[in-house]
Amino acid sequence: MTAVSDVTNPSITATPAGADDPALTTSVRRAPLNDFRDEPKSTAAKVLIGVFVAVPMLALAAAIPLAWGWGLGWHDVVIALVFYYASGLGISMGFHRYFTHLSYKAKPGLRIALAIAGSLAIEGPVLTWVADHRRHHKYSDREGDPHSPWRFGDDWRALTKGLLWAHMGWLFDSNQTSREKFCPDLLADRKIARISAAFPALVVVSLLAPALIGGLWSWSWQGAVTAFFWASLVRIAFLHHVTWSINSICHTFGKKEFEVRDKSRNVNWLAILSFGESWHNLHHADPTCARHGALRGQIDIAARLIWFAEKLGWAYDVRWPDEARLAGKLTGKRRLGSMTMPRPVAAASVSSEPISPISRGAA
Repeated sequence: MTAVSDVTNPSITATPAGADDPALTTSVRRAPLNDFRDEPKSTAAKVLIGVFVAVPMLALAAAIPLAWGWGLGWHDVVIALVFYYASGLGISMGFHRYFTHLSYKAKPGLRIALAIAGSLAIEGPVLTWVADHRRHHKYSDREGDPHSPWRFGDDWRALTKGLLWAHMGWLFDSNQTSREKFCPDLLADRKIARISAAFPALVVVSLLAPALIGGLWSWSWQGAVTAFFWASLVRIAFLHHVTWSINSICHTFGKKEFEVRDKSRNVNWLAILSFGESWHNLHHADPTCARHGALRGQIDIAARLIWFAEKLGWAYDVRWPDEARLAGKLTGKRRLGSMTMPRPVAAASVSSEPISPISRGAA
C-alpha cells in the first residue's frame, strides 16, 4: 500500500482512480483541501447515529437482569463471542492498523475480509472511520482533534464534559472529515470504496446474521430472539464502548511509558477487551507500529493475529517495534517484548533520534 504521509500536502501520492492494486501509485498535484466535507452531517444522519447508540445501550443496561435466569444460553454466548472477535479484530487489525496506519501490507483476500469484518462493528464505513482517525492523529489533543477529552479545558468540570464528548458526543458533530483529504488512497481503491458504500447492507448483516444463526441452531424463534439480543445488540453496544474508551479513557488516565507530544496513555485493564488497542501510549509514539503492546507482558491480540497472518503469507512488510527507534522514547526501565526488531550492532551505541508521532499513514 502506498504511503499517505502527505495527505495534508498539496502534492498527494495516491492510487490512480479505478485501480484495484494500491501498490500502483501516481502523483497528483492539486490545491490544499479543507479538513471537512462541504456538506454538514444531516439531521437524519444524527438521528440514525442516536438510534444505533441508544438502542444497543438499552440492551446492554437490560443484559444483567436478563442473564439471571432467563434468556441466555450457551448458543448465545458462542455466537456473541464469534461476532465480537470478528468485528472487533476487523476494527483493530483492519480499520486501524492496516487501513489507517499502513502498519503492514495484506494480500487481496485478507484486505477485503478486514474491510468487511470492521464494517460489522457498525462504527461507520471504512472511509469515514479512517478519515476521522487520521485527522485525530494530525491534531491529537489539540484544536482540530475530533474527539479529544481535553477539548474544553483541564479543570474537573471541563474534563468531565470532555470525557463525554470524546466517548460519544463527537459522533453528533455536524462537521464531517474530508475523505478526499485524509484517505485519497482508499477512495481510489474501487473494491474498498464499494465496501464502504455497502455499509448499510453490512449493518443489516451484522444485526440479523446472529439471529438467523441462533434460530437455525436451536430451530426455534426463541433462539433467534435471544441471539439477536445478546449477539447483536449487546455485542455491538459493548464493542462500541470499548472502542470509544480508547478515545476518552486512554487520553485521560493510565501510564505514560513512551514520550509523546499528546496525552495518550496505556490502560492495561482494557487490553484484552480492545485486542491491544489500549496500549495507546506506544501507538502515539510510533503510529505505524503493528504491535501496540510493545513492552514485555503487554497482551496484544491483534498484533499476534498479524504475526500469524505474516507466517501464513497473508500479510507482509509488517512494521514491528524497532528497538533503535523506540529506545530513546522509553520513559521507564521496562524492556521491549517479542516481535521487536533488534537494534543493529553498528548503531547500538547511537541514541535514536526522536521520531514524529505523525509519520507514514498517521495523517
